[in-house]
Amino acid sequence: MAEEKCNDAPAPTVVKPGTRMVKCVKFGKELPGLERPPWSGELGQRIYEHVSQEAWKLWIEFSKMIMNEYRLNPLDPQSHKIMEEQMEKFFFGEGAQLPPDYVPPRQKQ
Repeated sequence: MAEEKCNDAPAPTVVKPGTRMVKCVKFGKELPGLERPPWSGELGQRIYEHVSQEAWKLWIEFSKMIMNEYRLNPLDPQSHKIMEEQMEKFFFGEGAQLPPDYVPPRQKQ
């Protein structure tokens, strides 16, 4: 859920004067915001207003897994729609779900 906060909150950082701050929906605290909307439309604006740079980095890593597991093509409109749905869930919904057949990579020992 969007109220559920991420336990991997970033360590406190020194913020440059003039940095745009947002109340991050992922971490539940004021953090530096994105420089511009990262996605088109209403969803991109909501992310810009409520998602920190650190939370966006988490999404980028998660989105790589989604792209690979679902074998999405970034130029395909249907793939774009799937990514948008996952992004909505990741930031504002119940949290993005791992693909049903996802097997995490084995840890090197």
